[in-house]
Amino acid sequence: MKTLPLFLFLLFIAVGGYAQDTLIVKNTQDTIVVKKDSNTVKQPVKESKFYYGGFLNLTFGSYTAIGIEPLVGYKITSKLSAGTIVTYEYISDNTNTGYTYKSSNFGASIFTRYRVIPQAYFHVEFSEMNYNSHNSNGYNTNYWVPFLFLGPGFSQQISQNSWMNTQILFDVIQNENSPYGHGVPFYSIGFGIGF
Repeated sequence: MKTLPLFLFLLFIAVGGYAQDTLIVKNTQDTIVVKKDSNTVKQPVKESKFYYGGFLNLTFGSYTAIGIEPLVGYKITSKLSAGTIVTYEYISDNTNTGYTYKSSNFGASIFTRYRVIPQAYFHVEFSEMNYNSHNSNGYNTNYWVPFLFLGPGFSQQISQNSWMNTQILFDVIQNENSPYGHGVPFYSIGFGIGF
């Protein structure tokens, strides 16, 4: 019976001694401050190499378009990154015809970005899109269209882990099945979040 109080006393000392060894962890912008026995040690924060973002397209009226493009990127170096984008868009158009044209288009892209300065980058993206074409005879046709986008981008930090991107991209393939006019630039504004 005398061993139980002795055991609890030793356990209390061991746990109490351990608790004094590991005190406070505080996160600042670029370092983690660890206080241990009145000594302060600063350790650099490990920034994630992954980042996330995307684009959302909403147009309503006689021409309705709803599109979403989630993006996942990986920082290879401080200036070079690569990633992938998945695209889905729904279109309903009754502006120029006697019937309502509806289409669901989808595709995927791989991209790379090179940062010239922290706010500006050059973007290269290869994309394949599957378009659904509906003609006046009621026939649906699916076809794939390749794109190779090149152009500059600008990134503005909003908070510590989020930013806004704007891009102007040009398709250099100019595939004959592309639904877009030749030489037309692609403007986009999107948001990104890093963890």
